[in-house]
Amino acid sequence: MFLQPASLSAAIDMLSQHQGRILAGGTDFFPALGALSETRPIIDISRVPELCAIGMEADLVRLGAGATWSEIVAAPLPTGFDALKAAAREIGSIQIQNRGTIGGNLCNASPAADSVPPLLALEARVEIASPSHRRELALGEFILGNRRTALEPGEILTAVLIPRRQAERFTSHFVKLGARRYLVISIAMIAVALERAPDGAIAKTHIAVGSCSAVAQRLPGIEKALLGARSVTDVAGAVTPGRLTSLTPIDDVRATADYRRDAAATLIRRAVQDCFVKSGEA
Repeated sequence: MFLQPASLSAAIDMLSQHQGRILAGGTDFFPALGALSETRPIIDISRVPELCAIGMEADLVRLGAGATWSEIVAAPLPTGFDALKAAAREIGSIQIQNRGTIGGNLCNASPAADSVPPLLALEARVEIASPSHRRELALGEFILGNRRTALEPGEILTAVLIPRRQAERFTSHFVKLGARRYLVISIAMIAVALERAPDGAIAKTHIAVGSCSAVAQRLPGIEKALLGARSVTDVAGAVTPGRLTSLTPIDDVRATADYRRDAAATLIRRAVQDCFVKSGEA
């Protein structure tokens, strides 16, 4: 059975009634099936207007869960979203970016999901709806592990919410390391969002790392150590191995755990330095 609701309420009702599977862009959905066939009803939410909208509200920026990567790149968003836009440009091919959605990327919950570090750096929250309620969760509470989320039966991820004031004040950058430039699963990736004081020192910084643990994570130890940093030397001194111990990278065909950890440290330094350049002073 293939269902295509035209409104969010209809999508929620269909999910509750038919216990089906949600289909957004399909860029993860169909490859995951492989040679198998989906036996449950498929509920295609790609034509639900409420899920595709990108908007600026009084206190937050709302990214509809059905917004595609191409739409996010094209949207007039504050500078804090530069890292997310950079990540969006590296998600698969142009065809994937035209179909793949931010909500699908989060619900797929891959440790190498490109969108997660930039969104963690922006302190994103997710909005979830069901027939009986709506709720919000911090993104770090939504993704529970490899391919696991906090979605309950009957719930749909409806939007990603980012504090507007923070996004407008931050400078951000995203760096991804892979075996080649495009169409690659990352070895390590870093998102940095920071705000500088009038004297040029770092006043606030958020750093998130992906592909180096089962779930992308913030690094509060390095964030704290970077406060007050003004130069490349200050940044290098703050990013030390002892502040990366929360990472739990694995050995696989792309890289060893040690290489991933070393690469993460190097990418953090580069990303912070690039934010310095963007904000007007190297």
